[in-house]
Amino acid sequence: MPEPHLRAADADRAAVVTRLDESLADGRLTLAEYEDRSARAHTARTYGELAELTADLPHPARPAPHPAAAAAYGGAWHGAWGNDLRAAWTSWLVTGVIVVGIWLVSMLGSGDLVYPWPVWVVGPWGVVLLARTLGERRGGRRPAA
Repeated sequence: MPEPHLRAADADRAAVVTRLDESLADGRLTLAEYEDRSARAHTARTYGELAELTADLPHPARPAPHPAAAAAYGGAWHGAWGNDLRAAWTSWLVTGVIVVGIWLVSMLGSGDLVYPWPVWVVGPWGVVLLARTLGERRGGRRPAA
């Protein structure tokens, strides 16, 4: 952990709360201890205040990989947002097939060219998914060999 007097970020506080969650689940903390420590973690200002909350807890045997590294090495489908991109793309595709099917049926039923409204359903969603996928593939750094 960096120098104790330096200011902690939201991500640092969240990491400590996650470690406290794991310690509660492992039986290392009572519920009262967990509640006290997690409340203090949310209000901590410095790294030193955060370090006090986990000083008596053992370090994890194997640290969890950084989300960007997990995206780069654990497969491009699992990324920094913790969501499964494969499921997101599958949902997008299924929704696209359904709305295009509805559009085609309505166009064939009316006999006229109907405004292609499905682009407003699948278009923006697809752009966001594409940006997210490309960002996660490019975001990871390779560890030193």
